[in-house]
Amino acid sequence: MKYRKFGNLDWEASVLGFGAMRLPIIGKDPSNVDEPKAIEMIRYAVDHGVNYIDTAYPYHEKRGEIVVGRALLNGYREKVKLAPSWLVETPDDFDCFLNEQLEKLQTDHIDFYLLHALNKPYWTKLRDWEVLKWAEGAIADGRIQYLGFSFHDDFDVFKEIVDAFDKWTFCQIQYNFMDIEYQAGTKGLQYAAKKGLAVLIMEPLRGGQLTAKIPKSVSELWESAKVHRSPADWALQWIWNHTQVSVLLSGMSTMEQVIENLGSADRSGAGSLSKEELILIDKVREEYRRIAPIACTNCKYCMPCPSGVEIPAILEYYNDAIIYDNPRAPRFLYRNLSEDKRANQCVECFECEEKCPQGIPISEHLKEAHAWLNK
Repeated sequence: MKYRKFGNLDWEASVLGFGAMRLPIIGKDPSNVDEPKAIEMIRYAVDHGVNYIDTAYPYHEKRGEIVVGRALLNGYREKVKLAPSWLVETPDDFDCFLNEQLEKLQTDHIDFYLLHALNKPYWTKLRDWEVLKWAEGAIADGRIQYLGFSFHDDFDVFKEIVDAFDKWTFCQIQYNFMDIEYQAGTKGLQYAAKKGLAVLIMEPLRGGQLTAKIPKSVSELWESAKVHRSPADWALQWIWNHTQVSVLLSGMSTMEQVIENLGSADRSGAGSLSKEELILIDKVREEYRRIAPIACTNCKYCMPCPSGVEIPAILEYYNDAIIYDNPRAPRFLYRNLSEDKRANQCVECFECEEKCPQGIPISEHLKEAHAWLNK
């Protein structure tokens, strides 16, 4: 296992962190975790050098933390740093959630505590509820050692949150070779690292999209490389190539994935990819974008929509469903949009099409997207 400095802390984290979001389950019920397999996987990873375990209150229908707690019995808790997160709805939830998590995880303290899935509305709500003052109290009484956050919004919001609190220790962002400008993106990675925060990467494989049902033209590009790697290894090595990355989180579901990822971690290194390899990955990104059905560059010139439709996001969801031949995640994201922001709210005023530098027939694509994503 390889290790990297964790932001400004005098501690080194394993470059691979175990994400407990996709533990093995029995059947199709996400709450029915196959505990013996999950525990075996977590302990195997720890035995092979992983020292960072990520979990969250909602995972596996609120049972994920219980399984992680059991996996860390018999001396394993002392070998790792534990990083759970929450999702509160009222200020009264702060202590309630934390205390419940401590009980589930069978520990008296949380090493790295995350404010979960921050975006502009949720951050504004938590800030007004004085969550940072509460967190300082939880740090003072020993229940939390360090505070961080996971993030899902654009760079300006990310920068605002980073700058709002001088005691952040770490942050967690979605980042992969396809999403260099998505949400916090490369700018966010660099900004947080410059401020001394440890940066953790989630969705390095885009929820498996970069490894499943790979288009033939993309496979041919990977096969043209002098050094042959699996698509998963290419994606992970690209993340680890960034000096600003402290930990890459992988939500592993099988022992085979654990073993494969441990091997990738052993081969990793900041700045280890050659110029030719980085060019190849750029070509793969361009090829994925070329085969997208809609030539949207996410420039957002079409916004704001007079009818409130989230045009760039919807077109992106539709593109992803087609490119990766997997509509499940895009449909989930689309259903999470409030109904007044979905594509069927378009009144065909064509204001967006007049602004679009790509000349995209947006109103027609919105109809296609709604028909596909609303299933």
